[in-house]
Amino acid sequence: MRILVLGATGYVGSRLVPHLVERGHDVVAASSSPPRPDRFGWDDRVRAVQCDVTDPVPVTEVVRDVDAVVYLVHSLDRPNFPDRDRVGARTVADAVADSDVSRLVYLSGLVPDVPEPELSAHIASRLEVERILLASTDGAVALRAGVVIGAGSTSFEIVRQVATLFLVQPVPAWMRSRVQPVAVSDVLRAIREALGDDGPRGAVDLGGPDVVEYPDLLALCGQEARLARLRLPAPVAPTGLVGLATALVTTAPFHTVTALVESLHHDMVCRPAHTWQPRTGGPLLGLDEAVRRALTPMYAGPEGGLPSDPAWARGNALLDVVPLPASGRAAARLALHRLRGLLPDT
Repeated sequence: MRILVLGATGYVGSRLVPHLVERGHDVVAASSSPPRPDRFGWDDRVRAVQCDVTDPVPVTEVVRDVDAVVYLVHSLDRPNFPDRDRVGARTVADAVADSDVSRLVYLSGLVPDVPEPELSAHIASRLEVERILLASTDGAVALRAGVVIGAGSTSFEIVRQVATLFLVQPVPAWMRSRVQPVAVSDVLRAIREALGDDGPRGAVDLGGPDVVEYPDLLALCGQEARLARLRLPAPVAPTGLVGLATALVTTAPFHTVTALVESLHHDMVCRPAHTWQPRTGGPLLGLDEAVRRALTPMYAGPEGGLPSDPAWARGNALLDVVPLPASGRAAARLALHRLRGLLPDT
């Protein structure tokens, strides 16, 4: 199958590309920046192209000759992200509707069971994009994921920083919502299965086997990092103030942090009757093991990371300090991508 991955140089996309290639697929890796496949260790089995999803001309061109599209584009780090994501979704949906694409997979977000006016701007935007893309073809599926556990994942890195930076961690009552995280390896597996002819259609929830409250997730990250932290109830803690404080003390972009903090008011768990269950590869990875692997140097690198990881999360010191020729550095990058994206999955 010839698969177009839009947002291929992002966190999930950079791990999905080798995941699909190793399983025999022909992959077109598209990103808004000029293609630099050597940064990710991609070889000639991957066609890297530049494509801004808000521009109809390149979108129509790259969609024309593929069998399936994986949409991984999000603009959460921008203040106007709902507008940009809406335009991008409509542009791609129009191109898909006028093409021979049989499958479209969008990595969306879990939607809490509350009236739509109460949704955070982040979740409301994901839901809007989801609806636009699902209307483009009968073979479309939206995989709704919450916190993706893996070194370099935006949501996980923010949780990790909060869990490890604060010696005393105030916990507002509204932060006692439940969350159902999922390991990045299971996200890749779900996308791969969703691309099949017998894959799911419509909106499908994607979560791991464990449901916890946010303070418990913070505690687990601290425990795995071998750090003792104290969490105390905070009777009065407005969402805006918590978002501002978190943005100031972490290194993540301001708009990303505040948008995610706003989402903490509601339970982010899967709908039992609409939850993805893997057909191959064994059971879903448990939360304890997923966090342990995400904090293990074998997968994360002691101080380094990958080019797709947020610049604020970690550098690339692991590769930068190793004196390798160009071919060796490319191989090392590809090996890191495989380790970081294929935790237990084979």
